[in-house]
Order: sequence, then structure tokens, then C-alpha cells
Amino acid sequence: AMVPALLLCLSLGCAAALKATCLSAQFRRPGDYIIGGLFPFGMDTINLTARSEPSLVGCERLFLNGLIWALGMKFAIEEINNSTSLLPGVRLGYDMYDTCFEPLMALQPSLLFLTRKGTRAIGVHCNYTDYQPRVTAVIGPHKSDLCLATAKLFSFFLVPQVSYGGSSEQLSDTELYPSFYRTVPSDKNLVEAVVQLLNKFGWNWIVSLGSDDEYGRGAQGQFSSMAGDHSICIAFEGLIPTDLTEPRAQAQLEDTIRSINKTNVNVIILFAYSKSAQALLRHSIRMRLSKKVWIGTEAWVFSSTTASIPNIQSIGTVLGFIMKAGLVPGFQNYVVDLFTSVQQEEFCQESREVAQLMGSDALQTRCQPCDNLSLDDVWPTLRLSQVQPVHLAVYSVAHALHRALGCTNQACPTAPIRSWQLLHFMNTLPFQVNGQSFRFDKSHGTNTGYKLIFWSWENSSLTYLPVGEYEGSSLDINSSLIRFHTADQKEPISECFRQCKPGQYKELKGYHLCCYDCTDCPENTFWSREESPSCSPCQVQQWSPAGSTQCLERSERYLRWSEPLAVALLTLTALTTALICLTALLFLKNLETPLVRAAGGKLSLFALLTLALLCLSCCLYVGKPSAELCTAQQLLHALCLTACFSTFFVKSLEITLVTEFPRCAPRLLRWVTQRAWLLVALCLLAECSLCLCYLRLGPDSLLADYKSLPREVLLVCRTQSWGAFTLMHGYNACLALICLLGTFMVQTAGKKYNVARGITFAVLIYFITCIFFVAFFATLKTVFRSVTQICTILTTILGILGTYYIPKCYIILLKPDLNTEDYCQYPIREEPEEDSA
Repeated sequence: AMVPALLLCLSLGCAAALKATCLSAQFRRPGDYIIGGLFPFGMDTINLTARSEPSLVGCERLFLNGLIWALGMKFAIEEINNSTSLLPGVRLGYDMYDTCFEPLMALQPSLLFLTRKGTRAIGVHCNYTDYQPRVTAVIGPHKSDLCLATAKLFSFFLVPQVSYGGSSEQLSDTELYPSFYRTVPSDKNLVEAVVQLLNKFGWNWIVSLGSDDEYGRGAQGQFSSMAGDHSICIAFEGLIPTDLTEPRAQAQLEDTIRSINKTNVNVIILFAYSKSAQALLRHSIRMRLSKKVWIGTEAWVFSSTTASIPNIQSIGTVLGFIMKAGLVPGFQNYVVDLFTSVQQEEFCQESREVAQLMGSDALQTRCQPCDNLSLDDVWPTLRLSQVQPVHLAVYSVAHALHRALGCTNQACPTAPIRSWQLLHFMNTLPFQVNGQSFRFDKSHGTNTGYKLIFWSWENSSLTYLPVGEYEGSSLDINSSLIRFHTADQKEPISECFRQCKPGQYKELKGYHLCCYDCTDCPENTFWSREESPSCSPCQVQQWSPAGSTQCLERSERYLRWSEPLAVALLTLTALTTALICLTALLFLKNLETPLVRAAGGKLSLFALLTLALLCLSCCLYVGKPSAELCTAQQLLHALCLTACFSTFFVKSLEITLVTEFPRCAPRLLRWVTQRAWLLVALCLLAECSLCLCYLRLGPDSLLADYKSLPREVLLVCRTQSWGAFTLMHGYNACLALICLLGTFMVQTAGKKYNVARGITFAVLIYFITCIFFVAFFATLKTVFRSVTQICTILTTILGILGTYYIPKCYIILLKPDLNTEDYCQYPIREEPEEDSA
């Protein structure tokens, strides 16, 4: 039923369009309490930059949204005046002025509002507690930079100011602006919604643009600080000039478009008011900027002027956040009725008379072009304009005044109320409007949330299609409703980097600090936290594979008893020990035979016993090592070899006396033979002293080697004193060298057994083994060090057995006829005779 009535009224308004109205006279009304209003009736100030004296500033063009917001305030106050429960018996008045989107224009009426009631003067006092300005509260202005200019002024007098559009986060500072309130969310909430939208579609390579004013700079600053925390990279950040008449403005816009082209991004965030946004979009179309996803705000995406730019459909996909505001019941009917009324002379005459009751107009800066408007001029904007923020602003003041006066549902006391007394009630108490409850938060704002709209074009007809909602801190999107400009109508890709997987770090590329490749963390490092620019190293006792998110404890590495290599070596050790024991048994059984006596007799048994002990010491290198085992390894190795080489030393001394000193040999041989055990004991005593020195200066200790193996800790024995170590093992080398010098040139007759040859080859094998041991041990860094040591010991033992003892066993077992005194002893007298011959 309402739609036909609206169409009828609309047709009546069109028929009377040529007749001048008195709409401009509707913005002043007297009352018990006056509420000031600051609205942008016009835009584009005239010659503001060329102003050389403080003369009146005018506006060039009418701004229809500002007119509708002002009518929204008028409607709300008339509703309250007609209410029987809110401020009963109290009549609110209003006084509205044009701000023209210019701080200079907003300051003039603001100063007028602060003049003492009934005058045009602002008194200078030390205490303004009893000061009563012309207005009780102020509604507006719309833009953030205008709010910043006026809020300090009103905050000094603690006059409540409720803005219906100032969203700058700076205005949330209640210490600087204690009397400033707003019925719109702050830019921080808007930016959070934009960031969530980007994350929903995976867009992390974007351009951020803002108008060169408080709104654009503030929102862009908030976005820049929040983008880095959400892995969003800003490829280019720029400001759009607000004064397009400046000589550099056009060049600046062109430079901005060129910079966008260089970035190859597909998403542009635009925080700007309508005029700046329109200028940028026109240049984008003229310079043939490729299609992008444009993410805007209510400041321009809901503007019919923006949508009417020629060829605007070519810019790509437009998504925008608009404040989630409900409809104001009865407002459109009210505007239709008002436009019908202002055509009537009787209504206009009454309006002028009522306005004159407030006194003469001080500024004369109201909406003069409004008198030439008809309903069909206003209707398209009226359908889209958000009036609820203005409506809520008026009601918030009315409810605070109701409580400050101590009103009941029937009447209000007539006690005088100062403006500052309203603040307490605005800060603490909620208020009801059309069945909904609202209240100001601690930063004096109301976060009603946002709707996400999509510009849907059908045959050159634009529909603002709701596709999502942002409320609290959650964004819900129905992406199936969005038809992007791409060939498959799917969301385009706009990313400089992909989302790194766990275990990857961001490797920067290019000059953009947030543009990177995802690289796996190397071994022994791990990805410690989200968005970390590098991988964290594991602790020394830990390890990790490449691309890891955590470190693992290293396992201990040593030659274990169960390892196949250890089993093979232990088997060889057991066989070698058994061979030594069999040899010893054979020698013991044939102890009194010439060959065994020539080989050393009981000294040979002692040497074989020490070789068996040395062979068994190989077991010390298997299993988990300890500091005590490390020390025992070196001591047993040194002492057992000394015991063996000392018996060779005694035998080499005998051979040297026989071969080199035949004349003295009978007498000296008897002395050596009788004191053979003493010589062995002296050799062992010397080695024991060196072993004590080794224990004193620094025995081998256990070392946990974390560097040699990537995933395990290698338990190895570490030599602390290389000097003591060299002396201890060098002594055996010296004994072996003496034995070699005494035996390697000895020759015998063809029918004599050469005992010296066995010692020579045994010592040579020892030296060759030592050389290979040093070479291998220096290069190996794993459990093969233990294997090398075992192999060295076994090679030395088998070398001695094979060159010195096994040949004698062969003669004893297979050639017993050679086991005679004549074959096994060096003739003492025959040697010189042969030499003389």
C-alpha cells in the first residue's frame, strides 16, 4: 500500500518541480533545548586557496546525502517531540549548518554553537561549570578531519558531540576528546573487516590507496600496521589528492596509475571519499588500467555519482563494506510529505515565522540550492542513503537529556541542565531506539558491524548485492553470489608468495620485504612460530630433518654389541684369542725343546699371555663407552705391547751379542739369559711410570660429539694430554725400533733357523699397522674409529703370531726333525771363522 502512495507523491513532486520551495527554511526550530547540526549540504568550496581575507566561503555543488542526513535529524527530533514517553513536555529545537566538507566551514557554526545562550559572544572564564552555550549538544560533522577540528573545541567545554560519520581511530582517544561520540564503527573495525576479506580469498599482494585527508591517511595507516601481522604484502601505497584543482593533482593521479601497473597486482584497496575516488577511477579508465578487484568503503562504493562514471564497468570487480544500518521506519514517507508541504505557501510562511523565533540567522550558510530541488532529484539517493547513524545520534542525546533531567514517562522537571551533565549518562547507560538497544563503548563508539556488497551489473543496471556480513570479529561471505571479472568468474589470484607450510620459512626476494619464497628449514633447524622470518637452530643435543617443526632428541651412537660389524670383530677376536691359547699350549707342551727355548722359552709364554690379554681388550671398544673404559683401553694397549716387545727386546739383545760381538757373547749371553726377567720387568716398570704420567697429566675422557653425525651424538674417547699419550705409546715404538735395528741385518747359514727374521717381520707389521691406523683414525669421525682400533690391535697380534710364533708351531708339529739344538742355535765360534775365510 505504501509503494503506490510513494509513486503518487513522487509524480506530484515531479509536476511541481519548477516551482521554488522553502526547503532551506526547515533547518532551524526553537525549543527548550537546542541541538546543533553540522551537515555537508554542499561540496567544492569556492576559491578557498586564493582567500586573502577572512571573508565568507561558499560551496559550489549540492551534496544530496548531506541534505538527507539533515532531514534525518529533523525527522528524529520531531519524532521525539511527538513522543509521550521520551522527554514528555520538553520540546527540542535544532539549528543546522553547512560544513561543505571543509574544516574552515565547520569551525564557523561550531563557534556559534559555543556562544552563551541568548548572545553571540563566548565568555572567557576560569571556570565553565555554570556556562551554558547556545546548544545542548551537537550532531555531526560527517568527515573525520572535520571531527578532529571541532572535537577539541567542544571537548574543552564538554559539550556532547555525536558524529554520524567520523571514523578515525584518533577520535577513540577519550582523554583528548572526552565529549566526542560516534554512531559508526571506527576505521580499526573497517580495516579488520578488509583484512579478513583478503585472507578469505588468499589475496596477499595488494595495492593500498587512500585520499589525502584524515580518513584516508588514518585508515591506510591502520591497514598498513595490520597487514604485516596477517601475511599481507602491500606492493604500492599511495595517497590521492583531495584538491583536484591543484596543478600537480592530475600528474599525481597518473603517476599512481603507472605505479599500480608496475606491481602486477589484481586487488586494490581504496580508502577515500567519493570525490577523490571518482577522480582516480576516471583516470584508471582513461589510462586503460587492467581490470582489478576494487575493495572500497561506504565513502564511495555507495555513491550514485561514482556508479555513473562513463565506462565504470570496465574497472573490474567492486566489493565494498558499508555500515550495517537498519531502516528508519517512516522516514521515506516523512521526506515525501515534506517535499509536498514545502510546495505550499501556507506551510512555508509558517516555517519562516517559526524559524524567526530563534532570532536572526547569524551565518546564512544553509542549504540555499535546496529550494530548487524536487522529490525526483532526491529519490534515488534517498533509497540508498544511510540515515540510521544520524537517527541514533539524536536519540542518544535525547535519552541522556531525559535521564539528566530525571524525567518519568509522564513528565520532566524544569530544572536547568548544563551540557556537560549529559556525558555521564551517555557513557554509562544504554538507550532504546525502535525496539533495539544501543550503547557507547569505552571509546565512545558503536560497532554495529558491516555489510559486504558487490556491484552487480545487469544490462547497464547496477544493483548493490549483499554478499556477506562482518559482525564482532567474524566475516561471513557467500562467495557464490560474487561474479568476478575473470573468464571463469572465479576470484583472481593476487599473491606475491604462497602461504608457507609448517616447516618452511620465508626467504625474501626482490625489494619488497614481505615478498618471499617458501623454503624448507635445513637439517637441525626447525620452524619455531608462525610468520617467522627464519628457522631456529636446534639445541646441541637435538636434531631435526629438513622442513621440520620441532627438534628430536639425538640417540647415542657407539659400537653396539648387536651390530653385525661388532659381532664379526668379536668373532675374529675370539678366534685370535683361541689361536693364541693353542699356541701357548703347544709352546708349554714343548717348552724344553730347542726351538721353544730359542724362541724365548717361558718369556714366549709370557708374551703370548699378554697378547691374549691385549686381544681380549678389544671388548673394551664395544658397547657404551665411559671415562674409565677410555682410560683402560689405552693402558692395556700400552702395557700389553710393552710386555710383548720386552721379550723381543731380550731376544734381540741375545741375537745382537751373538752376531755382532761373538768374542764377548759367551760371557754376556749368560748374564742376559740369567737376567732376562729383570730386563722385562725394567721395561714394564718404565712403561708403568709413563702410564702414571699419562694418568696424572690427563687420561682419556668421554666426549659427546654432536658435530660428526647429523642425527646422533657420537660417544668417543678424547685424549686430553697428547704429550703423555705420545710418551706412553712412543715408548713401545722405541722398543720395537730397537728390536728391528738388532735383527733386520742378521743372516744365518742355510741349515740354521733364523730367529731374528721373525722379530723383524713382526716389528715391521707393527709399524705398518701404526701408519695405517694413524691415517684412518684421523679421517674417520664415526663408530669406525672404534672399529679401526680393534682392527689395529688384531692386525698387530696376528702379525706377531703369523711372523714369529706360527712358523715355530709349524716346525714343532710338521717338521719335528728340525727341532734340534744344531738347527735352532747360533754357533758362537763358527761365525768369526766363516768371516775370516
